[in-house]
Amino acid sequence: MKRLHLFEFEDQSWFPGWLRECLTRLINVLHKLVNTEELLTKEIQKLLDQTNYKNIVDLCSGSGGPMPEVYKKLNKDDKISITLTDLYPDKITAGKINSLGSGLYYHKEPIDATQAIELKGVKTMISSFHHMKPMKALEILKISQDKKQPILIYEISDNSFPSFLWWIVIPINIITCLIITPMARPMTWQQLVFTYLIPIIPICFAWDGAVSNARTYTDSDLKLLLSNLPKNNYRWNIFKLGEKQKKIILTGIPLN
Repeated sequence: MKRLHLFEFEDQSWFPGWLRECLTRLINVLHKLVNTEELLTKEIQKLLDQTNYKNIVDLCSGSGGPMPEVYKKLNKDDKISITLTDLYPDKITAGKINSLGSGLYYHKEPIDATQAIELKGVKTMISSFHHMKPMKALEILKISQDKKQPILIYEISDNSFPSFLWWIVIPINIITCLIITPMARPMTWQQLVFTYLIPIIPICFAWDGAVSNARTYTDSDLKLLLSNLPKNNYRWNIFKLGEKQKKIILTGIPLN
């Protein structure tokens, strides 16, 4: 495999929850800037139409990512529901979402991806599959296939360029963090202080962003994982979307 499973701050159980939430809010901003919700809405709608499911279970949701916007676009007739889950749930976001009383719900208790994948419905993993080591990634794919549950995996990070270029994005990520922080919501004093006065957030954001690129499964890596699964009544599809066709999407759908 080209991808390498290096250290990310966000994955560590000891990493402060408020700091993890600051980072995931910045990721939300990136999704908005590249219009992720438009790409996802179209592809998720295809899976809903093909499977007749009306519910979506999002794994590793963080601070919600683009899924709240996807929900608004999909739920035109009030028949679609989305459940957000995470091993380290963002309780501020969860409280805000759940207070609305809509079909969008954030599961407040920690739930591992291999547990959430067992739930019925269309599964989504948005910019989170790279957090999984190969054996766990394979387990998620296998459970989806064995349980005949549809799944969509999307990565915003890009592992298409040569490996030696991974680390040049660190200074770029620091500058990006400084620029996009005013767009983060909800804005907290921690987000401002630890960005502009004590630059802990830019350092963590820059490192995790570079490592996310190194961790991202390429299309060849995904094909290697899928080669370990039996050929049965399930169809996997790998394709690319977005600007310059670099954003990888993997979908899986039961055939009967």
